[in-house]
Amino acid sequence: MKTENIKLDIAGMTCDHCATGIEKMLTKNEGVTEVKVSYQNGSCECSFDPSKTSKEEIINTINSTKNYKVAHTAETKCCNTNANHFDLIIIGGGSAAFSAAIKAESLGLSTLMVNGGLDFGGTCVNVGCVPSKTLIRAAETAYHATHSNFSGIKPKGVAIDFAQVIKDKKQLVATLQKKKYMDVVSDFHNLKMLTGWAEFLDTKTIVVDGKVKYTALKFIIATGATTNIPIIEGLNEVGFLTNVSLFDLEEKPESMTIMGAGYIGLEIAMAYNRLGVKVRIIEFTDRVLRTQTPDISEALETQMRNEGIEILPNFRAVKFDKKGNETIIHCKCPDGSFTQIIEKGKVVVASGTTPNMQKLGLQNIGLELAKTGHILVNEKMETNLPNIYAVGDVTNTPAFVYTAAFEGKIAVENAFTGANNEADYSSLPWVVFTDPQVAGAGLDEAQAEAQNIPFEVSKLELNNVPRAIAANDTRGFIKLIRNTETDKLIGARIVAPEGGELIQQLSMAIKYNITVKELAESFYPYLTLGEGIKLAAITFGKDVAKLSCCAS
Repeated sequence: MKTENIKLDIAGMTCDHCATGIEKMLTKNEGVTEVKVSYQNGSCECSFDPSKTSKEEIINTINSTKNYKVAHTAETKCCNTNANHFDLIIIGGGSAAFSAAIKAESLGLSTLMVNGGLDFGGTCVNVGCVPSKTLIRAAETAYHATHSNFSGIKPKGVAIDFAQVIKDKKQLVATLQKKKYMDVVSDFHNLKMLTGWAEFLDTKTIVVDGKVKYTALKFIIATGATTNIPIIEGLNEVGFLTNVSLFDLEEKPESMTIMGAGYIGLEIAMAYNRLGVKVRIIEFTDRVLRTQTPDISEALETQMRNEGIEILPNFRAVKFDKKGNETIIHCKCPDGSFTQIIEKGKVVVASGTTPNMQKLGLQNIGLELAKTGHILVNEKMETNLPNIYAVGDVTNTPAFVYTAAFEGKIAVENAFTGANNEADYSSLPWVVFTDPQVAGAGLDEAQAEAQNIPFEVSKLELNNVPRAIAANDTRGFIKLIRNTETDKLIGARIVAPEGGELIQQLSMAIKYNITVKELAESFYPYLTLGEGIKLAAITFGKDVAKLSCCAS
């Protein structure tokens, strides 16, 4: 193997740790064979394989950092006249991609963002979090106008202008897409944005829409995920909807059959049912929200059935037909027999998600995938290829907008500054926006048992929480899981109206090793839902039903 050697003078180092960081950063370049950096001498000696990298690429890697610069940088940069070469290319245009672009701009990196499919802003603002949550809140308003928990309050009903609700949702999406995404990067000097489909030709080159080639030192794949469409006979011919198309439908459907009872399907079901659509859910497993413990599923199913939503567990759709304006859904029933379900309105597919990778040309670069089909990354967002990182829903990490944004940031830091930032999701909080809401952090009892952790569970029904009693709304419970050897909180699950507002406190307790004893002995404002955390902690050792309201 032929090697070349270079010696560089580096400005900006303040300690030996800086030198170590630069060494780690440069060794991630697959062409670098040896590197020695001296803080005392302000120098870098580097050996590299010229067939895999170059002096210019090594210099650009150092210059792309915030704190370190190679002497005579301007003279070096003038030699790079390739307008299609960047320090960083980000493939995707959602929250993870924008977070990466913001961090890259702060480091002075020349960056190209290539986005195909959804508009810039990605799933969350366009077809996910923003539209779904505003429709959920609109539906709650309608529901509370017709339902009361108090015998002395008689609701007089509600007039729903469905088309206006959707138009308002569209306006909100457009406003946030502009203010929270496009306006944020509008004055960036080092960012170029392209609409198109990026395909890898090799580990250092992409082609956009099969026409123009671009090269970069590092790449971040942030292409997200989309609805997984099951392979069922006739499904593609009946005009089904997903969240992408459903949320723009201004004419209210008479009825709706939702395929799937995960969190997306359940949120859609509750929102549209409350907005006046007759809703049915077909779920091929035995219960809704199958990823959670059965008591959570039971609480949701009870509420949804009370509101008139039809739930068909252990039903599997095997064929779809169209007969006039009706859709015929052929299903295999729990007992093995077959039946036909007639849907006069819309069929909505909400059967999970699949990563967006079909057009990336991954077969050209040998990127390693997880068993689920997602891009396999470690805690640093590194793939098996040293100059390619992946973040967000396209990876094997938790699929939330806030985790995606975090991953985009640390991927850039790790790629260009020598940082070793890691994503730790052991205390990650999450919420399902049904009513009651479902929220969690850390482990549930099944997960603790699978990991052989000694644990104990405290489950407090909301009919023991003064705030819930006063509100005449005692649906749900608070469940805490503690390590019996250390008394530390290791997990929590909440089913409660607005229960998501409690989970951050419990996430922090898990993260910082707070004990159940400390939770029980803390102060909580009386007649708040948060007081339920204190009561649930006390329940490990006492029967709170036998305590006075203010007892500890």
